[in-house]
Amino acid sequence: MSRTRRSLAVIEVTRFRPHAAEYHAYVDTLNGRVQGMAEATGWEASRYGAADLGEAALLQLTDAADAVVLMGGEDLAPEWYGGESGYTREGRHYEEADAAQIAVLHRALDRGTPLLGVCRGHQLINVALGGGLIQHLEGDTVHLNAGASIDALMQRHAVDVSEGSRLAAILGGHASVQSAHHQAIGRVASGLRVVARAEDGVIEAVEHDLAPITGVQWHPEDRKAEPAQLLSLLDGLAGQVALAA
Repeated sequence: MSRTRRSLAVIEVTRFRPHAAEYHAYVDTLNGRVQGMAEATGWEASRYGAADLGEAALLQLTDAADAVVLMGGEDLAPEWYGGESGYTREGRHYEEADAAQIAVLHRALDRGTPLLGVCRGHQLINVALGGGLIQHLEGDTVHLNAGASIDALMQRHAVDVSEGSRLAAILGGHASVQSAHHQAIGRVASGLRVVARAEDGVIEAVEHDLAPITGVQWHPEDRKAEPAQLLSLLDGLAGQVALAA
């Protein structure tokens, strides 16, 4: 498709994790791949750490963005969806990042700004609109290589994409994806529809009924993902920006 210069806000949890250097280096690589691919295909892409900036500054700095990507990272704090602490594999939470990203999501919804959520970002879309999460996927799953080193957590598996969805128009009816998550969407928020599932029934993608908002549970930015997948999703965002112009 023909690409014009548009601004993309790539919003991550934080740009700093001195307590978890190995994990941060891996997440930083994933987030950098989104920015790099976006810039290579005509976007002006900037990265923002939600926890570092806080809600007011994040909203201000991303006010003029034509589109937004909410990236992966740590679990959302349970209080956002009525969950309890103490669940399996619970880690560090960033409540300030949650609040800031939820504010960005609501602004995108109000304005009709195209937005893509990846992994945590996908879950945040659902939580921000009133949905719930499965706090831990029990047993051996296709969604996480549990016990592996940080750089080997991703698992490849298939997803089926709903015919007639915006996502199917971008990726087709089936996709092979890279995942590394132990939580998933449970109760689906009003206004969202499920448009992809894994073979075990786990929700892999959602779309908003009215707004150009899409969430994918997998990581198209992973270095082992199909090369065209991230490009196709970014092109989809560009197409939605063009429609909104």
